[in-house]
Amino acid sequence: MTPDPAGHPAPAPVSRRRLLGAVGAGAAVAGAALGAGGTALATRDSGSGSAAPGGEAAAATVDFRGAHQAGIATPSQDRLCFATFDVAQNATRADLAALLTAWTAAAEAMTLGRQVPGDEGDLNTPPDDTGEAVGLTPGRLTITIGYGPGLFDDRFGLAARRPSGLRPLPALPGENLDPAVTGGDLCVQACADDPQVAFHAVRNLRRLGFGTVLPRWMELGFGRTSSTSPQQATPRNLMGFKDGTRNIDARDENVMGRHVWIGEEEPQRWVRGGSYLVSRKIKMRMEQWDRDRLGDQQDVFGRYKGSGAPLTGHREFDTPDFAAKSGGAYVIPDDAHIRLAAPENNKGLRILRRGYSYTDGIDKTTGDLLGGLFFIAFMNSPDRFVTLQRVLGAHDALNEYIQHIGSGVFAVPPGLAAGQDWGRQLFG
Repeated sequence: MTPDPAGHPAPAPVSRRRLLGAVGAGAAVAGAALGAGGTALATRDSGSGSAAPGGEAAAATVDFRGAHQAGIATPSQDRLCFATFDVAQNATRADLAALLTAWTAAAEAMTLGRQVPGDEGDLNTPPDDTGEAVGLTPGRLTITIGYGPGLFDDRFGLAARRPSGLRPLPALPGENLDPAVTGGDLCVQACADDPQVAFHAVRNLRRLGFGTVLPRWMELGFGRTSSTSPQQATPRNLMGFKDGTRNIDARDENVMGRHVWIGEEEPQRWVRGGSYLVSRKIKMRMEQWDRDRLGDQQDVFGRYKGSGAPLTGHREFDTPDFAAKSGGAYVIPDDAHIRLAAPENNKGLRILRRGYSYTDGIDKTTGDLLGGLFFIAFMNSPDRFVTLQRVLGAHDALNEYIQHIGSGVFAVPPGLAAGQDWGRQLFG
């Protein structure tokens, strides 16, 4: 494989062969864990067969293999590293297939708390693992992969395998998208309870990709903004409000089957059991928001800031009463976020939210804080997001304080059974 345009060398061939061979071994280890998206206890391994410093420490791991990819129905972890890649201009179909197979073995090892497999102790080649996660527990690491619309053009013979719903999102109201944080041939979502573990996962997949894929953009999330299980406390976004109170309970397979997982209606069998991922980088005008009065902030969301309860209720999980009026006006305003986003006001439409807060530092010109919400949602058709965003983008009171500046849509394939890998799954 040739070096990439920056001059980075591809991994040594012998290391790649060793890595590909690790897929089968990894599958055998994974078979001892729980079902798809479940949690198990695993011993932290240094990658060399010896125990990690401090003895054998048990740490939570999430199954890599199963009917669905982990990182969707999995209870949301605290940290995110999300990256997109474009396939290099000189890469071939065989190069991409080999890389996806290599990524499978590496991802499975890292989710078990192990180093990327390869040649140990070869002083004449770079290490197969960058090493910054040695001694850290797996932190419930999940690695989820998705494919963008551009991957299914005529470059790799994948046009006939394009999932039926995978196409670029149309222009949507109120957005001002930056091409530097939009699109991509592939995406990798790494979530963990330790930010270094999540970053280590993406960094090592990037290293394996030298010469085959080029980084397009990356986002680090430092605080989850949605819960995917009622067992988790509802987090707050950077505006200080509880976010995702009415999110889908990912444990409910009936609801997930109706709204999230791609089903039998999909002509492409290989993607059934998967989902679609929509990402949106949403900038918050935080200084403007921080100067707004509390009553207006609550009207914007339709919830009390302290308790998270709807303006018609007393507790966070009280069902909003959208018909309630006071003095002839709706208690929850016409343009309140929760009214416009509610399933009962959108013909039952639901999506699984899994977003994170982010920060980009300070605007050197204005001194304003740069940050907001890195929105991630899973659904069985991107049309669900388009329908919802056309309503929100046109009428939501929140639009005064936010703007969508980045975007992506990806087909997320189903999980892998023992012996499968991403390369053979994609190319058939």
